[in-house]
Amino acid sequence: METTLAAIEVRQSVEALYRAEGDRLWRAVYAFAGDAEIASDAVAEAYAQVLARGDAVRDPAAWTWRTAFRISAGALKARRSEDAARAPLGDHVDRHADADLHAALAELPPSQRAAVVLFYYADLPVRAIADRLATNQLAVRANLSRGRRRLRELLGDRDA
Repeated sequence: METTLAAIEVRQSVEALYRAEGDRLWRAVYAFAGDAEIASDAVAEAYAQVLARGDAVRDPAAWTWRTAFRISAGALKARRSEDAARAPLGDHVDRHADADLHAALAELPPSQRAAVVLFYYADLPVRAIADRLATNQLAVRANLSRGRRRLRELLGDRDA
């Protein structure tokens, strides 16, 4: 009986987490991967896995974000190895999308792209990014700095 109650509590807490973070996580993964299908699959799989693991996950929010990004990175790597044609960003309508920014983000290495997307798109502090990517704050700051520098090179200085 206790196991059933614990499973119900876990399911309710994951559902509350999904309602609070699901859309923001999807947009962040979409910005990272540049593909709506990969973003949808990665987010769904991350939430399915956190449900399956139940109480074994200490911080479901951080674990879900980290898992979604890892799943999407794996999907991108598999796609590159298969030389599949990449779907254009215009296939999915995202009211927050900026085609130039998405193209520039695609040019960044995955660690820089993840740090930039989580910092600016998901509006997370450096500490939370480090937790969600299972790295340290110094590495996040370095990736943010390098990513911003590269984006300035790619996009130019729009404020000038």
